[in-house]
Amino acid sequence: MNKNQRPVFLNLTKIRLPVTGMVSIFHRLSGLLLATCIPLLIYLFDLSLRSPQGFAEVQQLLQSPLLKLVLTVGAWALSHHLIAGIRFLLIDIDIGILKTSARRSAWITHALTALILSIAIVVIWL
Repeated sequence: MNKNQRPVFLNLTKIRLPVTGMVSIFHRLSGLLLATCIPLLIYLFDLSLRSPQGFAEVQQLLQSPLLKLVLTVGAWALSHHLIAGIRFLLIDIDIGILKTSARRSAWITHALTALILSIAIVVIWL
């Protein structure tokens, strides 16, 4: 490729990734979200174990729409990271490495994540 054919501006919103690429990017994003949620979860857990008043305070905090939203995003991150991680482990041992099976497992990953997220939404919000 010569110098004149290189893109001057790469618009990331116009790049169309295959479903397998999306699973990979979401896996990284979900890992990042999980890592950032850990301090909040540790704080809430610690507060709930300090005293009965601390437990009541955590119960009250868990009714906040903002915290419910954070928990919903965390549930998505945990479910996607777990399922995609299992998919990647299977790929590492040469299971599902063909293009069709990789695409199928990526769609299964999205479907299972959506199912688990739906259950989590019902539990968190109702």
